[in-house]
Amino acid sequence: MIDSDFFFICEKISELRYERGVSARDMSLSLGQNQNYINNIENKKTLPSVPMLIYICDYLHISPAEFFSEEDCPIICNDILHTVKDLTPEQQSLILNIAKEFKKRK
Repeated sequence: MIDSDFFFICEKISELRYERGVSARDMSLSLGQNQNYINNIENKKTLPSVPMLIYICDYLHISPAEFFSEEDCPIICNDILHTVKDLTPEQQSLILNIAKEFKKRK
C-alpha cells in the first residue's frame, strides 16, 4: 500500500505526461520499461524508484527540483527557458520586454 503522502508523485507524473501529450504506453517504452509501467504508477499501484524518477524527469525535460516544485507550469516554463537561452542577447531582451508587457495587461 502506498502512503497517501506520496500520491502526489503519481498524480504529478500523470499531469506532466498529459502536458507533454505523450501516451503512458509510449512513455513506459521510452523509459525501457514494460508498456504498463507508467499506468501502474498513475493508478497508484507502484511508485518509481529514485533513479527511475530521475529518468522520468529527464524524459519530461524537467529537473527533480522542478518536479517537486509548487509551480503551476514547470514544463512550459522550462521549454520557454531552454528556447530563450539559445537566442541572441537582443532577442532575449525582446522576449523579456514582450513578457513584461503581457504581465502589465493581466
